[in-house]
Amino acid sequence: MIEARGLTKHYGQKAAVDNVNFTIKPGQVTGFLGPNGAGKSTSMRLMVGLDRPSSGTVTVNGQRYSEMSAPLAEVGVLLDAKGVHPGRSARSHLRALAATHRIPERRVNEVIELTGLGAVANKRVGGFSLGMGQRLGIATALLGDPKVIILDEPVNGLDPDGVLWVRQLLRHFASEGRTVLLSSHLMSEMAQTADHVIVLGRGRVVADDPISELIAGGETKVRVRSPQAAQLASYVMSGTGNIQLQPLEGGDGEGFTATGIEVQRIGEIAATNGIVLHELTPIATSLEDAYLSLTRSEVEYAAG
Repeated sequence: MIEARGLTKHYGQKAAVDNVNFTIKPGQVTGFLGPNGAGKSTSMRLMVGLDRPSSGTVTVNGQRYSEMSAPLAEVGVLLDAKGVHPGRSARSHLRALAATHRIPERRVNEVIELTGLGAVANKRVGGFSLGMGQRLGIATALLGDPKVIILDEPVNGLDPDGVLWVRQLLRHFASEGRTVLLSSHLMSEMAQTADHVIVLGRGRVVADDPISELIAGGETKVRVRSPQAAQLASYVMSGTGNIQLQPLEGGDGEGFTATGIEVQRIGEIAATNGIVLHELTPIATSLEDAYLSLTRSEVEYAAG
């Protein structure tokens, strides 16, 4: 379990993390989301003692990271896959880390095989592809067989098979009762992997919910196609409530998406006015839609 209470980190006058409170529970994969500059990386650095909080606390299984006698056995971390000496082989890097915690050689061999590094284990890391570097970073995080796993963008550079492997691996660890924290900008992958999400914006928590609840709270859109789309749109817009219509891309004016109105109501309007429908499809809110809705006003760095 990871617990943050009043966690705050200032860099000069800027609050990178601002009085944050959350609990990351074991037995599930928790997604860590937020725009660039939202405080995700700073929060993870505070979790593992790479930065000190200005105020507040963050503990892992009831301890500060700096107080752990064998941190590799408690917390597995991947924050920067490039943080390896390029002249070392993958095996020598893992063996050196294992020696600091008296981890046996067989465990080094296990994580090499687990992460698919067997064919390159004795090659210099400087020649690794981005995907192989990510696999070594994951192997390093798993070396101590930790109870808590913190991974920042672990699928970056992996091929589709590698992405699927990471997803299944994290789900397996969660099923064993471990605490798994996953930070990623890939919403589609997060939606398939995480059970719960914490969303940061400008250093503060803007959502802390199960994914199912976050998605359920969004507005459902309705996709409409009709040869009489313009006429139907005028009837729909004459209704009450905050109804919004958006033309379909490349639809030649024969369709639109609607929010703020139920799909049944659009069907009733079309039937009453004798309008032909070619498509009437409800589109459930995706994690990406819910995320963008939550963070639209929290983006610090955006193009004009």
